[in-house]
Amino acid sequence: MKIAIFHDYLGSIGGGEKLVLELAKGLSADIYTTDINKNNLKRLNYKNIKIFSLGKCIQFPGLKQVHSSWIFHKAKLKNYDFYILSGNWSVFATKKHQPNLYYIHTPVRMFYDSYEHFKKIASWNLIPFLLWVKLHKYFLEKQFKYINKIVTNSVNVKNRIKKYHHRESKIIYPPIKKYKFIKYGDFWLSVNRIYPHKRIDLQIEVFKNLPNEKLIIVGGYMSGDHAKNYAKRTLSNLPKNIKYLGEVSEKALEDLYGKCKAFITTSENEDFGMTVLEAMSAGKAVIAVNEGGYKETMVNNKTGILVKPNSDDLTNAIKKISKNPKKYKNFCERRAKIFNINNFINGMKKEILSNIHKNKKI
Repeated sequence: MKIAIFHDYLGSIGGGEKLVLELAKGLSADIYTTDINKNNLKRLNYKNIKIFSLGKCIQFPGLKQVHSSWIFHKAKLKNYDFYILSGNWSVFATKKHQPNLYYIHTPVRMFYDSYEHFKKIASWNLIPFLLWVKLHKYFLEKQFKYINKIVTNSVNVKNRIKKYHHRESKIIYPPIKKYKFIKYGDFWLSVNRIYPHKRIDLQIEVFKNLPNEKLIIVGGYMSGDHAKNYAKRTLSNLPKNIKYLGEVSEKALEDLYGKCKAFITTSENEDFGMTVLEAMSAGKAVIAVNEGGYKETMVNNKTGILVKPNSDDLTNAIKKISKNPKKYKNFCERRAKIFNINNFINGMKKEILSNIHKNKKI
């Protein structure tokens, strides 16, 4: 069976991009996208995956998303037996590509659960933002009648899909790459895209007041995206105990996970949160905010500590784990083993085959 995967962009590599690459590898599928950052793909060392660009997007916030949607709308692939869609804007390819399955990482947060937050950010350019949301959201929602099956990554996102799109979905947990424990070093690690809802500014605030603790931040942001200004504003003038490395090679990431003291993440209502499991696989305790997908992957006081998103709670958790980080090692490693590639690929194959069978009967 020949499968094609549509995914928004392969620029900045986050959890969604890693999932798509693993899916293409496991299903021997081809990937069709828009923007491609070849250097980032080389750093991840994914070989023997055919990746095609349908066209490069306009690099301007708002217009980039509209242009991406238009590129997918125009696409018309042939000679494939099945189509998988991933991301926000690839859904515009559904009408011409049947049968299909849509793996939703989350409904577009700017349109739904984070709308008020992004509205405040866009206050200086409010009218274009409101117009863009109204029109783009309208056309996006029209695409859902062409979706055959929806799969998602967590109970958290399943509930969002039901609330905003009024559709049922099947949960298949994403796979994570396993990392090896090396030692407990002298630094904390934070791995995430540099977006406002990741609340990197909160992490920086906490570590500024803990000069004896070190923090290393890893992650990039997409050009033509609202995150660029946030990144510049947040990551300038860092104190000596905080370093920002940007996007790093897979080998460097292995080293950071393996040698960090522990891991910290503060993303607002995170969809799933693959990085906490990557850290756990290396035997490292995690501090995460008690929201979203973290409540599904974390076991409080076993794999680390779930906290409220404020400086005091984060500070106390950092001090507690720093006293004895190895206390969490065995449970973390056992927990991470549940989220493996075999379970993910087998689950996806089952859904694909059942969907093809159903469509043939119709």
